[in-house]
Amino acid sequence: MLMLDADTILDCMPFTTLVDQLAALHLEPIGLVDEMLMESTDADSNTSHFFIRTGWQPEKAVGAKVITIFPRNNKTCDWPSIQAVYILFEGVNGTPVACLDGTALTWLKTATDSALGSKLLARDDMESMLMIGAGQMAPHLVRAHCQVRPSLRRVQIWNRTIDKAQALCAQLADDFPGIQFSPSTDLEKAVRAAELICSAIGCEQPIIRGEWLKPGSHLDLVGAYTPAMREADDECLRRGSLFVDARQTTLHHIGELMIPLASGAITEDDVLADFTDLCQQRHAGRRDNDEITIFKNGGGGHLDLMCARLLHQQLQLS
Repeated sequence: MLMLDADTILDCMPFTTLVDQLAALHLEPIGLVDEMLMESTDADSNTSHFFIRTGWQPEKAVGAKVITIFPRNNKTCDWPSIQAVYILFEGVNGTPVACLDGTALTWLKTATDSALGSKLLARDDMESMLMIGAGQMAPHLVRAHCQVRPSLRRVQIWNRTIDKAQALCAQLADDFPGIQFSPSTDLEKAVRAAELICSAIGCEQPIIRGEWLKPGSHLDLVGAYTPAMREADDECLRRGSLFVDARQTTLHHIGELMIPLASGAITEDDVLADFTDLCQQRHAGRRDNDEITIFKNGGGGHLDLMCARLLHQQLQLS
């Protein structure tokens, strides 16, 4: 059984290759998915989560990711707020074939998911990006978008604490010398200026207003992962054309969609397509350069499984 550590996973393939291969896997049925979410709140009102996500593509592979999400780690220690382990089994006899660092797999899968969304939905000629949040996930999201969208020339980073945004700018500037990285202290101004907005803030009250979105922009929503969380307000969802990675793991699982669906702000019909529809060309995606596209990165056990399969196959060949 292969043991894949974080460095091996993150250095295995460029995001351009991963995005193309993830799109190809969506030509197959995504299979079965299921999940369990538990939460606990401590005396200081810090809510942590224990999360199990599973995926099963019969006769191909089956796998499970076991995740802990402890946001207080960002306040009290240097440990990541999200940590996990993933076990991959082959799909014919159920034999375990790989154990992966689940945290690194989460970073890789999430960034690849968002980058596939921007490849399918964002404008080809966009030059400006805003990254909202400077946590553990942010550098991988920026790298993925920049690799898939080489037209990008300017990236702003907004964070609740400016020092983290400044540090991330310095870190990324070494990787992309042709791109100007700068911190932002004015979220509204930064959103209004950006053609690609990627948000990875774990919040329960929307921080992105629809009135701020410029025509032709693409909004990539990553941070909400529980029924209580959302990053974008109702006006965002009304103004933009709404897409998801998978209907079955987003519509009735994540507050970003559950809350506006329950209030009547949107209907299920407002979700125009998911990756299966887009990759199988059942929906054309963006219609014109003025359309605002919104993509909800919901993740799901099928995406963990697909990316684990890709990593396992690549490392077997190398």
